[in-house]
Amino acid sequence: MSPLLDAIIARVPPPKGERSGAPFSMLVTQLEANSYLGKCALGRITSGTVRVGDRIRVLEPGTSNVKEEGKVTKLFLRSGVQQIEMAQAGAGDVVAISGVPTVSVNSTIAGLDISQALEFIPVDPPTISVTFSVNDSPLAGREGSQLTSGMIRDRLRREAEINVALQVVDDGKSEALEVRGRGELQLSVLIETMRREGFELSVTPPRVLFKKNPENARQILEPFEEITIDVDHESSGVVIEKLTKRKGELKNFSDLADKARMVFHIPTRGLLGYASEFKNDTHGTGVMNHAFLRYDEYVGAFEKSRKASMVCMSLGTATSYALNTIEPRGRLFVRNSDEVYPGMVVGELSKDGNDLDVNPTKAKQLTNIRAAGKDETIRLTPVKPWTLEEVIAYVNPDEAIEVTPTQIRLRKQILDSTKRKQLSRRRVSDIDELLE
Repeated sequence: MSPLLDAIIARVPPPKGERSGAPFSMLVTQLEANSYLGKCALGRITSGTVRVGDRIRVLEPGTSNVKEEGKVTKLFLRSGVQQIEMAQAGAGDVVAISGVPTVSVNSTIAGLDISQALEFIPVDPPTISVTFSVNDSPLAGREGSQLTSGMIRDRLRREAEINVALQVVDDGKSEALEVRGRGELQLSVLIETMRREGFELSVTPPRVLFKKNPENARQILEPFEEITIDVDHESSGVVIEKLTKRKGELKNFSDLADKARMVFHIPTRGLLGYASEFKNDTHGTGVMNHAFLRYDEYVGAFEKSRKASMVCMSLGTATSYALNTIEPRGRLFVRNSDEVYPGMVVGELSKDGNDLDVNPTKAKQLTNIRAAGKDETIRLTPVKPWTLEEVIAYVNPDEAIEVTPTQIRLRKQILDSTKRKQLSRRRVSDIDELLE
């Protein structure tokens, strides 16, 4: 490694910026949470030097308004993955500064004699949202240790402090919290992290964040993404077909060595649930990247791809006898001896239509009469356990995901079947709700 490091020192120019005689300024690129110091701002010093105890101010990005004035209480220098406490640092150093709790990403931290904020790259806005709430199913509280809405709220607020692409919306009227992010992957990583920490949650399906056109209140805008795909040539046809059905528009097609590169402009709605299909269609050899493009006019509804559900109507343990009678109607999500409850989705029907209420807990009646076929062995199709990415892509708008440290279940948002049928007649779409 020595020749490589010597070549870097000899050929790579040093950081630009004056240490002596120049005022201190730094662009915040990341936030860190510290239980003792509070919020710490991480960034590279652009000019000047800073010492512990110096007076500093926070300038808002874009407007250069003074958001807060404070004092540097601690200063840490980054060396690899370690943090070294320092008394002072200068231009070119990557440091973490504490003492200004209201600082945010892209803000400028500077001395009191600077009034102009530094240039920054804006963070892409969140495009989808889910709602986190307390797990209220009959099986709640059996596995997790973090169960209350207050614990969930505190955890999400801590996450929002250090995760720049995440927004937590609390209306103060209910125990549920709306969490907005950049995509399924970001939200699924957050949910997986929380369940490993012992949380039990109920999570609604992801919803795209629409907004009205400021120039025309009757026009709805939705987020669009630019997606770049590299696949084998034999897989390009199925990728184009599926993205076209999801309202994608092919903008460029080119050859890249032995791969085909395609660039699409597609609504964010069209990417929900597509990642798993993409892996299957390309046999794991495809590469997909997407980035926020713009808000544009709503392009209409998609074709419905999922069929109706089989919904449990009793509390208890699933039996192989009952599952054997239910399985011919569709695909099962539960196995023998799994615990079920009313309102839990236990399978998908093989044909479209209304949801079907089933009883997977029914046991075979014991009699003194020997019946034909009594000793037949029951063979059920093996059930593949849900992964978080799969269930987020699969869930219907009237359903919810029950997440515990060891289980992922699919359920109806309203467990009572009578209330569920009454409210289904009054359900309105997100577009109609926005236009009202």
